[in-house]
Amino acid sequence: MKVKNKSAKPALPARGSTITRAAAALREARATRMPIARISETFGIRTLDDAYAVAALNTSLRVARGGRIVGRKVGLTSAAVQRQLGVDQPDFGVLFADMEFLDGDEVPMARLIQPKAEAEVAFVAGRDLCGGVPSYSEFLAALAYALPALEIVDSAIAGWTLTLADTVADNASCGLYVLGNQPVAIGQLRSSELGLQLDRNGRTEAIGSGSACLGHPLRAAYWLARTLAARGEGLRAGDVILSGALGPMVPAVAGDLLQATIGALGTVSCRMASEP
Repeated sequence: MKVKNKSAKPALPARGSTITRAAAALREARATRMPIARISETFGIRTLDDAYAVAALNTSLRVARGGRIVGRKVGLTSAAVQRQLGVDQPDFGVLFADMEFLDGDEVPMARLIQPKAEAEVAFVAGRDLCGGVPSYSEFLAALAYALPALEIVDSAIAGWTLTLADTVADNASCGLYVLGNQPVAIGQLRSSELGLQLDRNGRTEAIGSGSACLGHPLRAAYWLARTLAARGEGLRAGDVILSGALGPMVPAVAGDLLQATIGALGTVSCRMASEP
């Protein structure tokens, strides 16, 4: 009779297989609008390298199917949002052209699972920023202007019970975003003048400031530029950079009217469209 080796451990799946399966699970959750358990546990996606590999796989598939990348987002820049999600550092995700809406538009709930709203400063690149890690002055010279923005973040992970690896793998919990109308020169952005008031249906639900975003929204956007460069990536002229929340996230449901006022940048609003 053979004796089983009780100390033997089951073989772990290959890293590539695990990443492929995790990416497929997230795609299915998005397609069906059915949230799933944390992939960090289900598939053992624990490191940031693996989490970004999951996100990159889904980004590549989306591009292959006709998706067009128009920018990046910085996530988890606000201490308030980090506390809400139980994480302690920023992350980034990819923005696609079909995620973009403009001030006053209706935002389709049918494309979202469990949305929340954040108010942010958006920057637009005026020229390509590629090559080595840029200096701060090189980064500033590459920016054209700023806009007020609402990001409708959305998670495929049930109940927003996230680890950092979960949100990174899920494209930094990207959903949709709304840009304001009037561009503002970068030199006019003082963090002390970027006070935030985020209203839902006429009631103030969140307040914040530019200093809540890694000290200043420009510093958060610079963190992104440096992080992308270290990964061999960059920004292109016209790219949108969502620099991160200026205050807490606000839950959003069908019919909600959301309006953010961000100091000298002015206001930006949208309505969450009812389900079809």
